[in-house]
Amino acid sequence: MSRRHAVTAACVLTVTALALAAVPAGAERHATGAPVVPAAPSATTAVSTASAPLEPPPGMLEALERDLGLTPAQARIRLLNEARLTPVAAHLARRLGPRFGGTWFQGSVAQTLVAGTTSVGDIPVILEAGAQAEVVPRSLAELTAIKKKIDETLPPQRLVSSVRLVDVKRNKVVVLSPQPGIAQNFVASAGVDTEAVVVLPTAEVPLPLYDLVGGNAYYIGVTSRCSIGFSVLKGTQQGFVSAGHCGRAGNTTTGFNRVTQGTFQGSTFPGNDYSWVATNANWTATPKVDNGQGGTVPVAGAQVAIEGASVCRSGSTTDFHCGVVQQRDVSVTYPQGTVFGLTRTNVCAEPGDSGGSFIAIDQAQGVTSGGSGDCTSGGVTYFQPIGPILTAYGLALRTTAGNPPPPVTGTCTGFPNNYTGTLTTGQSAYQPRGLYYRSTVRGLHSGCLDGPDFDLYLQKWNGRSWVVVATSDSPGPDERISYTGTPGYYRYRVFASAGSGAYILGFRAP
Repeated sequence: MSRRHAVTAACVLTVTALALAAVPAGAERHATGAPVVPAAPSATTAVSTASAPLEPPPGMLEALERDLGLTPAQARIRLLNEARLTPVAAHLARRLGPRFGGTWFQGSVAQTLVAGTTSVGDIPVILEAGAQAEVVPRSLAELTAIKKKIDETLPPQRLVSSVRLVDVKRNKVVVLSPQPGIAQNFVASAGVDTEAVVVLPTAEVPLPLYDLVGGNAYYIGVTSRCSIGFSVLKGTQQGFVSAGHCGRAGNTTTGFNRVTQGTFQGSTFPGNDYSWVATNANWTATPKVDNGQGGTVPVAGAQVAIEGASVCRSGSTTDFHCGVVQQRDVSVTYPQGTVFGLTRTNVCAEPGDSGGSFIAIDQAQGVTSGGSGDCTSGGVTYFQPIGPILTAYGLALRTTAGNPPPPVTGTCTGFPNNYTGTLTTGQSAYQPRGLYYRSTVRGLHSGCLDGPDFDLYLQKWNGRSWVVVATSDSPGPDERISYTGTPGYYRYRVFASAGSGAYILGFRAP
């Protein structure tokens, strides 16, 4: 018997500037027949009719109409609802804390924001915020931990499991497998609650979107082509971010017009799928994305879109296409290895679109990584979120608001492996992603930690337990480790010895 229950808040959005009224948030009734409970107006959800009108970016309405089957009025209403409710989702995630079960949009025009919680006591808080409440068996943190254990257990073989993801609407971890019987056996051995996991058959076998055909994006070498993601700055140096599988550090690029363009400064793939290119004086970084119609979409920031939000992709092969965000923090196994932390969408893409922009209204989301299908029959596409790219290389996103400072300062930038997190005093975290990495040769292990007064330890597996082989525990905020080691399995431990806050760990393995 399902332990999921839904309670809906009624809320109406009217925007006189566009002469449109959004559908009431309580217009849908949950399948369980749970009653609709009107919520009181909330300052966090109210939208003043006297405020400046929200004008959709050029080309986005047309793409939403085509790809989501909406009328022009419905496309406008959808964007208004998403802009109104996305801050509510962030507010509820903070307010509910460890009981938070995720948020997602429902309805063809995103008229309903649903927030999951493990506690019935949170229902009034969710209703007050203007969302629909659904009581779920497991929190988002619990599902994320289960997915991590499955990532550790399943072998890195695409035919066993091509994709693993947390589906907040199902309140389960989903394993997509071309051979579900074999995948199910591995899940059973993972030591997790199998009621929280569902294995589904799939024909989806994602591939990085390479192309060796000329186009009008940017070229690596003579024939390889990818797409520009977003314009960035590193100090006064201009450039752009793209996919890691498009090129390696030191590779040179030319533009769509074959004019000398720049050089890859950093690139990571697999594990992550991101890179950045520093451009020469021939090119000017602008806060714009090509809309496929001869115009551009402005880039105003990088607020993360939640599940169910509309998102559009721009690429050099198939131009501008839209869809919705399906799941975040997805693990995808490509032929070259597994990439973690991707976002799954039903936006189509084709070879050559790799590295291209994903944008939600005017907010940068990430760069195209890979996918299945095409823009004739449809498909699934994954993007690498923009935040980790900016953090890894100390970059600032070029936006219409000007040139903000890089999101992370300090010295731990430019490392091929970069991980971030937040700790409170006395807590520890193990990187990469609570797992470990393997070194097959003798060589130098370099680690760098930026953040509060945290300590850094390098550990090696001796066949029975993890042993500390190098330590950096100075009284300052920055820690560095250099250790020459033999082949084996290694991991980093970040320990919050004093203070609390966010950190960034960069490391290089031999």
